[in-house]
Amino acid sequence: MRLSQSPAVKTGLSISVATGLYGISFGALAVSSGLTFWQTVALSALMFTGGSQFAFIGVIAGGGAGSAAFGAATLLGVRNIIYGVQMNAMARPRGWRKAAAAHVTIDESTATAIVQPDLAESRRGFWTAGVGIFILWNVFTMAGALLGDALGDPKAWGLDGAAVAAFLALLWPRLKSRQPVAIAIVCALATVLVVPFVPPGVPILVAALVAGVWGWVGHRAEENKA
Repeated sequence: MRLSQSPAVKTGLSISVATGLYGISFGALAVSSGLTFWQTVALSALMFTGGSQFAFIGVIAGGGAGSAAFGAATLLGVRNIIYGVQMNAMARPRGWRKAAAAHVTIDESTATAIVQPDLAESRRGFWTAGVGIFILWNVFTMAGALLGDALGDPKAWGLDGAAVAAFLALLWPRLKSRQPVAIAIVCALATVLVVPFVPPGVPILVAALVAGVWGWVGHRAEENKA
């Protein structure tokens, strides 16, 4: 199959553009939070996980210490460890590609990979989304950091919703039965309830804990039936 005809490549490119545009919002918000242009660029290039980056600048903007910002970013980045295990088994990178795969293992590249119908398409989707987002995210981060205050309120552009909408488009086909839908609803509700009371980055860990407990209880129930 030609790459231009691959559904996974088309999906990966689409999600790359949608998520990459979100980098403008991050760049502008990072600079307005007190980071320099080069600090903002380094954060996107080296940390490269949007949720953790926004958690980091959120703490800084709120007057928190660097250690607190790093802690919040780390908490939110824990999920990438789980992604990494799955993507390592799926992509099977070797040599320098292993380090590259680890760096581009994020929500979107993982989601693009797991919704594909076969292993070859999963690998194409993973690399297309991962590398595509890395390039565009950093390009648009620089653009946002350079434009800074000229953009006004980044949320007014609607860029904060682009990545969310694209990710939901990938997730929706996975919700084919009642149980995944129920888990999604319960996790979303848990996240909304704890947001006002916990630091940035913790709500998604609460959602992961809820999903994990649900899965464990369901697995035990199936074992008892057997």
